[in-house]
Amino acid sequence: MPNPEVTALRAALAARVRPPELADMRKGFDATGLARGVPADVLVTPCDANGVVAEWTSTPGTDAGVAVLYLHGGGYVLGSIDSHRTLAAEVGRAAGGRTLALHYRLAPESPFPAAVDDALAGYKYLLAQGIAPGKIVIAGDSAGGGLVVAAMLAIKNADLPQPAGGWCISPWVDMEAIGASMEDRSAADPMVQKPGLLGMAGLYLGNANPRDPLAAPLYGDFAGLAPLLIQVGAAETLLDDAIRLARVAGAADVAVTLEIWPEMVHVWPLFHLQLTAGRKAIAGAGVWMRAVTAGHPPVSVAVV
Repeated sequence: MPNPEVTALRAALAARVRPPELADMRKGFDATGLARGVPADVLVTPCDANGVVAEWTSTPGTDAGVAVLYLHGGGYVLGSIDSHRTLAAEVGRAAGGRTLALHYRLAPESPFPAAVDDALAGYKYLLAQGIAPGKIVIAGDSAGGGLVVAAMLAIKNADLPQPAGGWCISPWVDMEAIGASMEDRSAADPMVQKPGLLGMAGLYLGNANPRDPLAAPLYGDFAGLAPLLIQVGAAETLLDDAIRLARVAGAADVAVTLEIWPEMVHVWPLFHLQLTAGRKAIAGAGVWMRAVTAGHPPVSVAVV
């Protein structure tokens, strides 16, 4: 029997009016996020993270020595701290630490590799604050989920210590949209379709190689990367992005936990106020984040 909460969310998503202009899309995306608000116990503190606009969120009783670096979704052309503040705050709560959410630069004004550069700058900022790399988790959704892995590759390239782990929610890691689920899940997915995805990829990449590992992490060298938690919905066109990411990472001996959630749509934890499954996904990721920041690496459950 279909999940009634997902059915209601699908109806709401289907009723959305998507403006044709990017500027209006950005305003609408941020307005939706702002309307969610944050619980009264969330402390919000703006900051500058090595030149990147950023924001700390924290809740009572959290460990100031544990941090989640959060990278929002939006196809590298949409999204901000405002659009994802509610989710970022709950991610930190689940991890038992604080969240540093980045407002990384967006395309087409700032194409690839600007977002990667900003993510790396944010990580260096956390290290400069005295937070140990083993107490940092990098997390993100959709494009931000791909950016999690790109940031980990950039951290490796910079000869910096890896974070404790990376949590990828519905990650976008293939700039060419060649996964089979782009076709066989298209009727089920109310949010992400191949033409729109390729349009965003074009704006982000500019003249860059679509298989540059920092743009499409599927093509990266994963040796030595920190553990990954990958969550994806069964109704997503990006399902194969997540599965292929798990396979590539697992084949490089990275500890990978891959979760495929029945019926779930793209980035369902973003809708945790409406979806029980969204709250459960965050809570489960919280257990994983607390484990890796405590120095307890998970058992690999990679698809190979």
